Amino acid sequence: MIISRQKPLEELLYSLKEYNKIFLVGCGECATTCKSGGEPELLKMKADLEAAGKIVLGICMPGAPCVAPQIKTELAKNIKVLRDCQAVLVLACGLGVQSVKENDRLGLAVLPANNTLFGAVMDAQGNFYEKCSMCAECVLGETGGICPVTLCPKGLLNGPCGGMNKGKCETDNEKDCAWVLIYRELEKKNKLDKIKDIHKERDYKKSSRPHKLIMNK
Repeated sequence: MIISRQKPLEELLYSLKEYNKIFLVGCGECATTCKSGGEPELLKMKADLEAAGKIVLGICMPGAPCVAPQIKTELAKNIKVLRDCQAVLVLACGLGVQSVKENDRLGLAVLPANNTLFGAVMDAQGNFYEKCSMCAECVLGETGGICPVTLCPKGLLNGPCGGMNKGKCETDNEKDCAWVLIYRELEKKNKLDKIKDIHKERDYKKSSRPHKLIMNK
């Protein structure tokens, strides 16, 4: 799940200062779940913009605006309204914003309403935690399902640094050292022999950006 948070209204109004007629796009998946681009947020944004003197001509809520067929369908449904708009404000992550831009046939200004924070898992209480850095070299099979690249501030692959103190990270004494967590998990699973494995330094070419995955060759 991609976690995003709405920008301050003042910042949005500044980015919209040249545009009066606005169309809003939400996200039925990630942004809905983290409450930055679901239906309630769209309606509140509409009210806030109108209170600031903007004209919101329309709203749409694709299931996932980052999926081209879904946003194309929604834009096509609203093409008449969009022809009268000057800008599209997207309440989604940066992927959704860029997808809307790439699939907009009218050349409108496409602007982000949200800041994209991180990829996360959600716990049973609805809290979000960053667990994966999408580094393209997954070591979870060797580290008990705990990612040292993400959970260790230094991304260490072969045990804790010298700053670890009583099981806590030197950057935050309230935070468990990632490698202490890995040790405990491997111990629980009787896999402590894996702690002796030496991981080669990461091949950063694999995580160079931008990535692509071509499916239709």
